[in-house]
Amino acid sequence: MNTEALAQLANVGVASATVVLALAWLTHLVEWAAAREVRPARLDSDASLVSAGGHSAGGSSPATGVAAEGETSPSPSRPDRFGQAGLSLTVLGTALLAAGVLARALAAGRVPWGNMYEFAVTGALVVLVVYLGLVLRAGIQWLAPIVTGFAVVVLGLAILVYVPAGPLVPALDSYWLVLHVSAAAIAGGAFVVGAGTSALFLLKQRAEQRAGAPVTTGPLGRLPTTEQMDRLAFQVHAFAFPLWTFAALIAGPIWAQNAWGRYWGWDPKEVWAFITWVVYAGYLHARATAGWRGRGAAVLALVGFATFLFNFVGINLFVSGLHSYAF
Repeated sequence: MNTEALAQLANVGVASATVVLALAWLTHLVEWAAAREVRPARLDSDASLVSAGGHSAGGSSPATGVAAEGETSPSPSRPDRFGQAGLSLTVLGTALLAAGVLARALAAGRVPWGNMYEFAVTGALVVLVVYLGLVLRAGIQWLAPIVTGFAVVVLGLAILVYVPAGPLVPALDSYWLVLHVSAAAIAGGAFVVGAGTSALFLLKQRAEQRAGAPVTTGPLGRLPTTEQMDRLAFQVHAFAFPLWTFAALIAGPIWAQNAWGRYWGWDPKEVWAFITWVVYAGYLHARATAGWRGRGAAVLALVGFATFLFNFVGINLFVSGLHSYAF
């Protein structure tokens, strides 16, 4: 298959994934709208994270969700059926997107994150892979509307900055491209999960404060407890922070020295990557040492995510600098 055919295949893969993921997002919205009863979320004892699929019913074992011997497992509820369909569509969309990213890499003859379009598409793939991995490990399917919606928005907007597959600009032609950007992308995927968890934490906490009691009905009632979501957000951010540290403050400066002859030059993207690092460092420090939990920690996590998004979107589109080639 020649380069042109691979590039076309990549475009078809990304477009198909966008459509399938949009259907997954709509399916999960219907799941939430159809929610009439709450099945309490449980904590995954193996992962020490939040189990979300987390709904035990009837005679199912609280540890495994499998019906006890001699008992019949209850049929999935209507919202659960929509949730299962949405998850299946998400897996399919992720597979299509992975095929599109792979085809783009083969067409360009390099790693597929040499410009803003490619990083957006690959970043969306990383977000989905991180999410699906945590669905398997910790059952966070309750985060599906946020994750699939985010992926659809990113893929849709990526079309606006599309560029044909081609060679790298000289400054990017380095093995540090693989190390620096891959670490940033994985950290970004975890930041999305952490931000989504923090946002839902704030919504549920506010609803419970207004009600003066735990929320046990409607979509928010299907979420884990606020304590479990707060703990999950911390654990995800604790995983992402070292990766972001390596990408922004270690690999990035070393690459800058090789490309431009200096480790740090206060370029706008460097500055905002550092601001993102400072905010998340403050979040983790306050959460771990000062016991700063709940609303304050969730708000600070969302501020950190806002700086991360601005660094990727705002700096690339509206601010000129040495990283302008990313567009």
